[in-house]
Amino acid sequence: MPPSLLKVQLVTFTPPTGFLIITTPDSLDKERDSTMKAKTTTPSRADLPEGYPEFIVSLKQRIRTAQVKAALSVNRELVLLYWQIGDDILTRQEREGWGTKVIDRLSSDLIIEFPEMKGFSVRNLKYMRKFAAAWRDIAIVQELLAQITWYHHIALLDKVKDPAEREWYIGETIRNGWSRNVLVHQIDSGLVNRAGASVTNFPITLPAPQSDLAREVVKDPYIFDFLGRSTEKSERELHQSLLEKLRDFLVELGIGFAFLGSEYHLEIGNQDFYLDLLFYHTRLHCYIIIELKIGAFVPEFAGKLNFYLSAADDLLRDPAIDKPCIGILLCREKNRVIAEYALRDMSKPMAISTYHLGPTLPPQFQEQLPDAARLKDIILKTAPDDGV
Repeated sequence: MPPSLLKVQLVTFTPPTGFLIITTPDSLDKERDSTMKAKTTTPSRADLPEGYPEFIVSLKQRIRTAQVKAALSVNRELVLLYWQIGDDILTRQEREGWGTKVIDRLSSDLIIEFPEMKGFSVRNLKYMRKFAAAWRDIAIVQELLAQITWYHHIALLDKVKDPAEREWYIGETIRNGWSRNVLVHQIDSGLVNRAGASVTNFPITLPAPQSDLAREVVKDPYIFDFLGRSTEKSERELHQSLLEKLRDFLVELGIGFAFLGSEYHLEIGNQDFYLDLLFYHTRLHCYIIIELKIGAFVPEFAGKLNFYLSAADDLLRDPAIDKPCIGILLCREKNRVIAEYALRDMSKPMAISTYHLGPTLPPQFQEQLPDAARLKDIILKTAPDDGV
């Protein structure tokens, strides 16, 4: 086929809607031509009227905002349409005894009538019915459910059976702007049962609005499955592993954590001290110090963290802008009663949580697995010759 007859399409993913924009060479040529024409007629910066740079920045931002609103509006109408279709199917089946095979015929008829529309497969129509069965109140569909994509809803229908938990995940998705993949990860890690489960002294060390929000921010346990299966790590190795997987670490910490540094240096009384991990939380408006411990929690850990928080409040915090610093102790395990006693009379806000690494194989299976050298030898022996 001559090159001139080839049809090449460029596909661009556009978050947060997930829509695909398909661009053909013809449209690219037109865009290139219009851009070149614009360049020849664009006045120089010196010829621009006063205030133009600020105006164009503001105008671009308004256009982008309008584009996002338009995409969200399309998503809202799509979710409402799917709920209405599912509700109609459900009602017909319950009142008129329609069987499941009618969905096959409905799918075929809708695809013929609307060939340009995707989403009328048998599988998706069954999801619509399941969606309507899960949410019988149209008001909640309009006010809450239409704020996330259909693909989020499919994940929730597949993975979360309890209605209250499903609604909790929807609220967190809206508040944190989770993609579908992040939502699935949070569901698989059981976030609904981990959020706010840490041992803290926030109610007695922070004012009510701040203490409630801080409690929502911390989890117990933290799931570090992205670090692999190894359970034997020194504190330095754990520290380094988290830094190497910083993006995954930040996702697990949650929205609002901004990383500032590791082994952050503080000079106190002419001596050097180092904070394991230092963050700033953009919603709590405070510094957060995280200390890593590979063993079980002991009360001495809380005393040292309390010391760090006192110093950070003096050396890092700007009282006019920042709220009091918060500390999080991450330990491999803890006795909850001991942790509660340790925090009871501490003056600084702290949380004590545990962390879990990836699942480990039982010892009997570990012994049966070949080591790296043996595995390499097996692969080389079983690989086909180049001439075969």
